[in-house]
Amino acid sequence: MSDYTPPVTEIAFVLEEHARMSELVQLGFDEATPDLVQAILEGAAALTSEAMGPLNWPGDRQGSRVENRQVVQADGFREAYWQYVDGGWNGVPFPADYGGQGLPVTLATAVQEMVQSANLALSLCPLLTQGSIDAILAHANDELKQRYLPKLVSGEWTGTMNLTEPQAGSDLSVVSARAERDGDAYRVFGTKIYITWGDHAMTDNVIHLVLARLPDAPPGVKGISLFLVPKYLVNDDGSIGARNDLYPVSVEHKLGINASPTCVMSFGENGGARGWLVGRENNGLACMFTMMNHARLSVGLQGVAVSERSLQHAAHYARERVQGSAGGSPARVTIVNHPDVRRMLLTMKALTEAGRALTYLAMASHDRAHNATDEGGNAFHEARLALLTPIVKGWCTENSMEITSIGVQVHGGMGFVEETGAAQYMRDARILPIYEGTNGIQAIDLIGRKFLRDGGEAMTELVEEMRGVADALSASADAALGRALGAAIDTLGTAGAWVRANADAEGRTANASAYHFMMLAGVVAGGWQMGVGALAAQRKLAAGEGNAAFLKAKLVTARFYGEQILPRAAMHAAVAMTPAATVMEMEEGMFG
Repeated sequence: MSDYTPPVTEIAFVLEEHARMSELVQLGFDEATPDLVQAILEGAAALTSEAMGPLNWPGDRQGSRVENRQVVQADGFREAYWQYVDGGWNGVPFPADYGGQGLPVTLATAVQEMVQSANLALSLCPLLTQGSIDAILAHANDELKQRYLPKLVSGEWTGTMNLTEPQAGSDLSVVSARAERDGDAYRVFGTKIYITWGDHAMTDNVIHLVLARLPDAPPGVKGISLFLVPKYLVNDDGSIGARNDLYPVSVEHKLGINASPTCVMSFGENGGARGWLVGRENNGLACMFTMMNHARLSVGLQGVAVSERSLQHAAHYARERVQGSAGGSPARVTIVNHPDVRRMLLTMKALTEAGRALTYLAMASHDRAHNATDEGGNAFHEARLALLTPIVKGWCTENSMEITSIGVQVHGGMGFVEETGAAQYMRDARILPIYEGTNGIQAIDLIGRKFLRDGGEAMTELVEEMRGVADALSASADAALGRALGAAIDTLGTAGAWVRANADAEGRTANASAYHFMMLAGVVAGGWQMGVGALAAQRKLAAGEGNAAFLKAKLVTARFYGEQILPRAAMHAAVAMTPAATVMEMEEGMFG
C-alpha cells in the first residue's frame, strides 16, 4: 500500500498558471507572496502526508459509532485534527477580524485538496466548518458572529449543515422540523439525517445550522428559516455552558467514507433545542445556499483529491508489479511497461489534472468576485463562478468514479481485494456525485439557471476565452491539440444553440439533455485548461525555467487529453441534442 505524496510541484504550477495567483495578490492579498505560498504548500504537505494520510486506511476499517449518546470517532483522528488546528490551517481564508489569516480562498483550496487526498473522511469535518463560517459571516447578526466565529475560524469548534430529513431529501419544500419562538431565541424540534460529522469528541462544541419551520410560516421553501443550534450552550463570557437538547441517534453504515460519522440527529426530545435565528425568518434557504455553494465547489475538489490519491496508488503498484513481457523481449517487466496500463494511468492523470485546473480556476473566480476593485469585474467573475460551480461539482465527481475504478483495474484481481487499498478510493468516491445536490441537479442547474436563463451570455464569454487558447495552441508546436480543442469548442457551441432552439416551457427537453450537456461542458473546459497548461509548459521550457521533466510530462498529458479525452465531446453533444420523447416514453410499470 502506497503512502500519500502531496503533488506540491503540480499544485504550485496550477496556482501560478491557471489561477494566476500573482494577480490575486494585487486584489488586496498582499501577504500571499511567492515565498509564503511555497511555505504553506510545503507545510500542508508535511501535515497531510505524516499525520493524516496514515490514518486513512485504518480509519476506514474502524469507522465510528455512537456510545452513551455521543459519537466515538476513529483512533488517531482527534490528534491529527488538532495538529491541523494548532497549525492555523483552518483559518487560512477567513477574515483577520475573527482570527483568520485573510489569504485567498484559492490558496486555501490547495491546503484543502491535500487534506482531502490524505484522508477524505477526516477532511469532511473542516469542510463543513468552513461552509458554516461562510453562512454565518454572510447572514448572522454581529452578536452571533462575535460569539461563534472566532472558535469556528480557529477550528476549536466545528460546524455542520442540517438540511435533510427522512421524507425530505433534495426537496427541501417538505422540511418538517419546527421551531418555536422563545424570547430572543427559539426552540427547535425534529429529526435530521445524513448529517456529516454531526457529532464527535474531537472538539468541545459542535455548531449546527438547522433548517426548520416556524408555526406561522408559509408552505414550501418560502417558509424555511435557518437556526444556529450549538451542541453546548455558550455563556456570555464565551465559556461552554449546559448541554443543549440535541443528540446523535445513530451513524449510518455506508459504502465509503466510513470514518466520517454520518449521523441521524434528534433535536428537542426534552423541551426543545435552544437556537438562534441566522438571517431573517422564512429566509433560511437563501442563507443555506451560501453554505451549499461553497460545499459544491469543495465536493468537486474532493473528486480531484480522491482521484489524485487513486492515481498515486495505481502508479506505485504498476511500477512494482512484474507480469508478462513487452516489446518482443522475453524478459518479464513491470506492468507500467504495457501500453494498455500506460493508457489507463494517463487517463487517470489527464482527467485529474484537468479537474484540478478547472477547480482552482473557479476558486480564483470566487476571490476575484469578492475582491475586484471595479463593479464590472465583480459581476463578470460572479457570473463565471456561477457557471463553473455545477461543472466543477458534476464533471469532477463523475470523473472521480471513472478514475478510481480504473485504479482498481490497474491492480487487476488484487484491486478487488480490500487489503490493497485501491477499492477504498472507489468506495469513497461514490458519494461525491450524490451529496450537496446530486449531479442530475447540478446538470439541471447548469442548463436551466446558468445557461438558458441569461441567454447563454456567460457561456458565450467562456467559449470566446477558450477559443483564444485553441488559436494559440494551433500556432504552436502543439497544433494538433489546438485543432482538437477548437473542434470540441465548436461542438459545445452547436449543442448550446440546439438546446436554446429546442427549449420548451415545461423544461422537459432541457432536463433530458442536461446531464450530457454538463459532461460536454466539463470535457471542453477541461481541455481548455489542459491547453493553458501546455502553453505555459512550452513557454517555460523555451526559457529554460522550472523542472524540465515535470514540464515535458505536462505536454504529454495535454496531448493525451486532446487525443483520447476531447473526442468524448462529440458523444456527449450527440446525446444532448437528442429530443426528450424517448426518455419519457416508457411507462412507469415497464421498468420492472
